[in-house]
Amino acid sequence: MLIVDAHLDLAMNAMEWNRDLTRPLQELRAREAGMTDRPDREHGTISFEEMRRGGVSVCVATQIARYVKPGNRLPGWRSPEQAWAMTQAQLAWYEEMTRRGEMTPLFDRASLDRHVARVGPPDGALDRSAPIGYVLSLEGADSIVTLAHLERAYARGLRAVGPAHYGPGTYAQGTDASGGIGDKGRDLLREMDRLGMILDVTHLCDDSFWEAVDVFKGPVWASHSNCRALVPHNRQFSDDQLRYLIDRGAVIGAALDAWMLVPGWIRGTSTPRATQVSLDTLVNHIEHIASIAGSARHSMIGSDLDGAFGTEQTAVDLDTIADLVRLLDRLRARGFSEADVQGIAHGNFLRVLRHAWT
Repeated sequence: MLIVDAHLDLAMNAMEWNRDLTRPLQELRAREAGMTDRPDREHGTISFEEMRRGGVSVCVATQIARYVKPGNRLPGWRSPEQAWAMTQAQLAWYEEMTRRGEMTPLFDRASLDRHVARVGPPDGALDRSAPIGYVLSLEGADSIVTLAHLERAYARGLRAVGPAHYGPGTYAQGTDASGGIGDKGRDLLREMDRLGMILDVTHLCDDSFWEAVDVFKGPVWASHSNCRALVPHNRQFSDDQLRYLIDRGAVIGAALDAWMLVPGWIRGTSTPRATQVSLDTLVNHIEHIASIAGSARHSMIGSDLDGAFGTEQTAVDLDTIADLVRLLDRLRARGFSEADVQGIAHGNFLRVLRHAWT
């Protein structure tokens, strides 16, 4: 079955983690043996081969580069121009993967429908030799130096923007921060509206979330977010936020970072086996959203795999992204209908994206 993953930091892995995703995953892990510069070394889960093996033939692929003002202790670039340059390096990598035939950009209804038709019937046998279709998204908008830069990015394929990531930002406040979007945020959202872009509300702090959805009139999704009722943290969505997103027709991508799945996770100390975090734990979050919505029409997969974590900090029964197919079996075992499973695997995402691009 076709699986859509609504959040993968592929270019970040290529350009900052120096992973050649065209190579087999075991080779990537072997080349990182003994490396300690990042906590997920040797634990990566993604290669193009593994994506195809699991039927992940469509994804939302990110550009990401944080600008940090003086006094901000988060890692990032010291100027918006440097951050912009990094996103352009990431874009160059996507374009090279397109020329190589590994990926293909999806930027309107026609390109989406052509790719899905080429891959094969979403609920049937897939052409695993086809390139992986990707919708380009920007995670954190600090690299947008001016609104003219946003228009330039749109012209080169950018179709979704999350205004904030972690901490304080130029256009909105993100995870572990507080406050609204300000004049710059409102201007950004209005320009996104004009261009016909999608607002990704993931990572917005509560204040910025409510202001952003009030200003922005276009299509909305949450690419990779779980439920605050199950794991109490401001990174997750409250039930009120989930109700709002459901009423607005949004889809919410279920994320596989372990600290978002179970309460009390301690980075660098907790382990998937000790906390018994599994794909069934992810189903708990999908089930919670379905209980609020009254259906499974507002859930999708936004795994965030290899988003600065790997097998050391995800479901114990997932070794590579190809194992997302196991999630579909867990959904069936929990009582989700086959139509629900197809919706979560791909149908809900495709419905919302086609509507946004009509």
